[in-house]
Amino acid sequence: MGPAHLSPKTKQTGEHLSPSRRWDEPPVLLVFLAIVLGAVSLVLLAIPRPPGDDSAEAGFARDMSVHHAQAVEMAEIVRDRTGSEEMRTLATDVALTQQGQIGQMQGWLAVWGLPATGREPAMTWMGHPTEGRMPGMASPEELNDLQQASPEEADTLFLQLMISHHEAALPMAEAVLEETDRPEVERLAGAIAASQRGEIEMMKGLLNQRGVPVEEDSAAPDDHSRGADGHSHGGE
Repeated sequence: MGPAHLSPKTKQTGEHLSPSRRWDEPPVLLVFLAIVLGAVSLVLLAIPRPPGDDSAEAGFARDMSVHHAQAVEMAEIVRDRTGSEEMRTLATDVALTQQGQIGQMQGWLAVWGLPATGREPAMTWMGHPTEGRMPGMASPEELNDLQQASPEEADTLFLQLMISHHEAALPMAEAVLEETDRPEVERLAGAIAASQRGEIEMMKGLLNQRGVPVEEDSAAPDDHSRGADGHSHGGE
């Protein structure tokens, strides 16, 4: 069709025969939708997925919470029994710090949509599953001895038990640091390792002041650490 066949409106306005496509036309909308979906996909990929039920992060949060809970129990026992202000300060610090860390770890599990307890034995995530007490954990007999001891004896027994307890927690913190890429887990595990190393040295110094021999660190994921009375603290 030539120019002679153009409509009067077209002749008057000078409109082109092929006007630009409008945004509400289907091909344009499809391209726009594809761009939006692509951007959303990139954002979702950038958001880390929560750890799974059998992940190192979940195992660490569960096992360290249990480990910390006993440290809090022992600290509260000696805090109420000791006659030493130095020991009371140490016990209070251990109790408050580890209670706060338990809260963080239980909070992670809740946010990740995971139960507070797992289906596998403790330390499975480390490759060292144990059905009994985890390394460093005091036995019921040792806890009873701590409750029944005189103030001075309780101080010494607490230091011995807590050194073993802390030494056994270090491999757990170091293991999750090797496995995780989650910043919140890295921060807490690093803080636990640093603070407990410092407290181990301080508690060994307190034992030396009391003239009590300090045993070498024998705690390991597959070892049985021992307390003041020779009872096993647990292990695989």
